[in-house]
Amino acid sequence: MLSEFDLISRYFTRPARSNIAHIALGVGDDCALLTPTAGMQLAISTDMLVEGRHFFPDTDAFALGHKCLAVNLSDLAAMGARPLAFTLALALPAAREEWLAPFSSGLLALADAHHCELIGGDTTKGPLNICITVFGETAPGQALRRDAAQAGDDIWVSGTLGDARLALAVYRNELAGQLNADLQLGSENFLLAAARMHQPTPRVALGLTLRGIARAAIDISDGLVGDLGHILARSGVGATLAVDSLPAGTILSQQNLDIRRHFTLAGGDDYELCFTAAASQRDAVLAAAQTSATAVTRIGCIDAAQGLRLLDAHNAPLNLQLSSFDHFHTS
Repeated sequence: MLSEFDLISRYFTRPARSNIAHIALGVGDDCALLTPTAGMQLAISTDMLVEGRHFFPDTDAFALGHKCLAVNLSDLAAMGARPLAFTLALALPAAREEWLAPFSSGLLALADAHHCELIGGDTTKGPLNICITVFGETAPGQALRRDAAQAGDDIWVSGTLGDARLALAVYRNELAGQLNADLQLGSENFLLAAARMHQPTPRVALGLTLRGIARAAIDISDGLVGDLGHILARSGVGATLAVDSLPAGTILSQQNLDIRRHFTLAGGDDYELCFTAAASQRDAVLAAAQTSATAVTRIGCIDAAQGLRLLDAHNAPLNLQLSSFDHFHTS
């Protein structure tokens, strides 16, 4: 059985890399030392993933390593911040090498893809619990904050919505008889949807290109309606959404209208960006999307009147009963 220091050394410690200028001291001491770029602000976020609450006990370890960092990088993307480094606090029932090897591989592969260095953390024995704190940087005044939306802004989302929630519905057997017959555990369509759930793509490149273009932004982790609601509350505004224009995921788009509406609006686990920008910035938003190789869709507008209004394809009001993910209630 590996000791705490053995597993840190074997799976989470790498030689210091001299080309990473902002890391003065990484894993191996009481504290790490960061040297942010002169004149920049640090952006810091923490997320915890708990077995049985955020992921299934038999989740693939490589995918889990990817996801636990991806959800943190998604927070940096929503702020328009460039990733610098992260820490990892890990509770394990047992130090099993057959789990640690793929987990660390998935984690560090995504870290390397975003030049984000693991600089420290902690390990202990206990129920499987993964907590990451990520550090990024952005120039003063350029962060995409939740409190900056203005009446008249367009509302945009990146990528597609709902496939992750669709996969969860299959796992839970929630919609027996309502889904297409070819969507079941192990089917090709299920595996495509499940990939969106287990290995989301943090939209870091888009977040960076939106600086100076977008006003407010948030990443969609708990569902579009709930997360957009945070922007509306912080900015003191309302919104109107064209529900049937929401970009449903490839597999979700094959389902019936009611399921498409509910899972695009309140699915969760999408980790796409929802952001607002002045109508005069439409060409700039599309150019940023092209530069970052990330599709975006305009889905509504910010209103001066508070509240959220949902419209169908014919601009008729929709009265849908929706609830986003809540960490202290089942969904």
